[in-house]
Amino acid sequence: MSEPVWGTRSVSVSRGIEAPASAVFAVVRNPALHAVIDGSGTVKASSIDDAPLLELGSRFGMDMKLGVPYRISNEVVEFDSDRRIAWRHMGGHRWRYTIEPRGDAACTVTETFDWSTSRIPLMIQILGQDRKHVPNLQRTLERLDRYVTTGSAD
Repeated sequence: MSEPVWGTRSVSVSRGIEAPASAVFAVVRNPALHAVIDGSGTVKASSIDDAPLLELGSRFGMDMKLGVPYRISNEVVEFDSDRRIAWRHMGGHRWRYTIEPRGDAACTVTETFDWSTSRIPLMIQILGQDRKHVPNLQRTLERLDRYVTTGSAD
């Protein structure tokens, strides 16, 4: 696991995973698996049981819980098959996965919380949400690694 990399209104964490990039991408583009790999504990389920695989422009909902349950709608705004996917919700900030192959059977996965496109970027920093996301990103990549390599995130 890499140390967090801070950009201008973004933070990224990377992890090497001993699995093909296509296997990792298949998990992150499947909204039904987001709750399985989520390291924050806030993503509870896709709000559509048989949600299709995500592609550019896809809209999908997630059942969430941060103190109280709620539902959030997202839109895929970046998509490069087996390499990159990102989505945003009404707040405008993005969650991005970038996958760099390392041969045929391994890759480096970087998850980024990017609030440079947020409608309220200063509020994210004032509330400390930028720093709170770092351990969540790390746990998500750990869970993603376990899921892709063993079939279980636990």
